[in-house]
Amino acid sequence: MNAPDAPILVFDSGVGGLSVLAKVQKVLPTAPVIYSADYAGLPYGEKSEIEVATRVCAFLGRLSERYAPRLVVIACNTASTIALAHARAVLGVPIVGTVPAIKPAAEQTQSGVIGLLGTKATIRQAYVDRLESEHAKGKTLLRHAAPELVAAAEAKLRGEAPDPVIFANAIGGLTDQTGGDQIDQIILGCTHFPLVEQELAAAAAEAGLREDLAFVDGSDGIARRVANLTEGQPWPAKPSVGKFISTGPVEQIEPYRPALLRYNLTQIMSL
Repeated sequence: MNAPDAPILVFDSGVGGLSVLAKVQKVLPTAPVIYSADYAGLPYGEKSEIEVATRVCAFLGRLSERYAPRLVVIACNTASTIALAHARAVLGVPIVGTVPAIKPAAEQTQSGVIGLLGTKATIRQAYVDRLESEHAKGKTLLRHAAPELVAAAEAKLRGEAPDPVIFANAIGGLTDQTGGDQIDQIILGCTHFPLVEQELAAAAAEAGLREDLAFVDGSDGIARRVANLTEGQPWPAKPSVGKFISTGPVEQIEPYRPALLRYNLTQIMSL
C-alpha cells in the first residue's frame, strides 16, 4: 500500500500536460503531484521515434528512482504513441498514457467527418492507424500536423498573445482537405492544444465550420483511469505543495510561474 504522500508523476515535454493535470486534480483534489517537463527535449513532435523513446524512458527512470511515484501519467500524445510500451517494460509502476481521442470522436460525430490535429510524430504513428481502424470504421478521419500550436500554447501560458494566424492555419489545414467543411469533431491530439481551444474555436467559427462543431481530447478519460487505478489508496487530508521539475534551467520556467500556481505547482526546480 502506498503512503498518503506518494505522488502522482505527470510527464510532458512542456506545459501541455497541465490540461491533463487539471482533470486529475478535479477527481483527486488532495493528490500530491510532481509535474515534470523535458524542456531540454522540446518539441518531441520533431524528433525521431528512437530519440523520443530513449528520452522518455531515461527521464522517467530517473524521476521514479528519486520520487517513488504511485503512478505515472505520460501526458503527451507523442511520447505515449511512441514510448508507452517501452516505459511500461522498464518501470515498475502503473503508467497511464495519452492517445488521440478517436474513439469518443467517432461515437459523437453526426456528419461522419472527424479532424485530428497533432504533432508530425503523432499523426504518422501506426498506433493512430490502429485507433482509426478499430474505432472509426466508416468515418472519414482528416489529419493535419500543427506543431506551431505547441509554441502558441507555451506562449499563452507565459502570458503572451499568440498570433491568430497560427490558429487559422491549423483549422485551414483540416478544412482545405476534401470533406473538411463537414467536420463536426476536432480531436486535439496533443495535450498542449486544449490550452488554446478557445482560439481554435474562434478560428473554426471564422472559417465557417458547422455550428455543432466540438473539440475532443482524452483528458477526462485519463483522469477516470487514474482514479480507478488508485481507488482505495490513502491520500493526504489537504492538498500539498506541488513540484514542477524541468530538464531546462529554472530561469527558463520563471515566466510560467503565475500559470503554474493555478495548478498548485509552487516549487520549481531543475533535474
